[in-house]
Amino acid sequence: MRVQTAPDPLLVEVPERIDTARLVLLSSRAGLGPALNRAVLEAQEHLKPWMPWAHETPTVEQSEGVARRMQAQFLQREHLGYYLHERGADGRPGRLIGGAGLHSPDWQVRRFELGYWIVPSHTGRGLVVEVVAALVRLGFEQLRARRLEIRTDSRNAASRAVAERCGFTLEGVLRRDALDVEGQPCDSCVYGMTDLADLRQPAR
Repeated sequence: MRVQTAPDPLLVEVPERIDTARLVLLSSRAGLGPALNRAVLEAQEHLKPWMPWAHETPTVEQSEGVARRMQAQFLQREHLGYYLHERGADGRPGRLIGGAGLHSPDWQVRRFELGYWIVPSHTGRGLVVEVVAALVRLGFEQLRARRLEIRTDSRNAASRAVAERCGFTLEGVLRRDALDVEGQPCDSCVYGMTDLADLRQPAR
């Protein structure tokens, strides 16, 4: 039986900008450090229960380093990360308010994991659902994904709600699968989607 070879990830076309109704998703770039730092500091307390990186208070220089590493990872197709910007009436990207992307790519299987975060002042408006829907379309339409996943701490009700609102199926709960931000064993919920038809379109 002939084994299908994986494409060279460097040759896969991935857009550096994605527009949604209210947001502009932009891949990372040099010079983003100050804007990223402001967003991370604003979201820090909100994210501490779930994100280990939120327990460190970065300097602007450290945030700039993160932005540049994200840019390099995007170009290498190792982590397809985007930063979320408010979308102006003229379509121009404004304030940076969060991040999202497709990470842990398996280019042979065409499997990607979705992740996302947003500043607390912009929660409760369906923006993350809007972003996840855009990334699902990117995955299935342009990257020819066979499978998309969202993995989250079983206690993270907000993250689980996003997955369920977008049409992901809860495939299982992995008991004591990971360590939480305090280093204690926790359960992970695994949500999966294998077809674009399963996507639930966010309400406008």
